Amino acid sequence: MLTLTQELYDRIVAHARADHPDEACGVVAGPVGSGRPERFIPMLNAARSPTFYEFDSKDLLKLYREMDDNDEEPVIVYHSHTATEAHPSRTDIALASEPGAHYVLVSTADTDGLGDFQFRSFRIVDGEVTEEEIKVVEAY
Repeated sequence: MLTLTQELYDRIVAHARADHPDEACGVVAGPVGSGRPERFIPMLNAARSPTFYEFDSKDLLKLYREMDDNDEEPVIVYHSHTATEAHPSRTDIALASEPGAHYVLVSTADTDGLGDFQFRSFRIVDGEVTEEEIKVVEAY
């Protein structure tokens, strides 16, 4: 199960909406081994594409150095889908390189008639995708 604060949830959704029609992407870091997402880090989609995202390699290197210096790890890796449901694509699955992370997808397309976004979380390990429950809390 992914547990995150309402503030982090709202910030991820706001980033996805702000970057629409391009896919948004980013990371939420947390203390190593805690599984607790704390630090919101929106990233630039270097591809600037409505159909896929790509972290800029220099930004990603800087982020990993910063997380290492702060004894953090990526707890959430998120991105948006602008025209499809919030479910990992084949490309998303192939590129998932953080087996301990929650992969959050936000759809900014109204694909289910329930509103203008979906917010879903998945674990992706060795190509296996498992959807997980999300619990939004006011604070930890």
